[in-house]
Amino acid sequence: MRNAHDNRVDDNQGEIVKALKKIGVKPISLGCVGDGCPDLLCGYKGLNILIEVKNPETYGRLNTKQEKWHKTWPGQRAVVTNPDEALALFGITQ
Repeated sequence: MRNAHDNRVDDNQGEIVKALKKIGVKPISLGCVGDGCPDLLCGYKGLNILIEVKNPETYGRLNTKQEKWHKTWPGQRAVVTNPDEALALFGITQ
């Protein structure tokens, strides 16, 4: 069951998406999926990574649904708090 928290976007997500797009990553928002699914599906040069964006200034930890999702997902996924962490997932350092 979804709730109001499922569609909340962290304040830092915009700057992370902007940095990803700048290097050619294609981010797609998954915010409408809910049930602990990460915020973004990102593709870059044949690599797909699901990314959960967390803002360390406003709690910054996975909730119960997100923890369960991350523990059971068999594919690539990550939690990031800033653009540098997101870019590093794709082998880009600044």
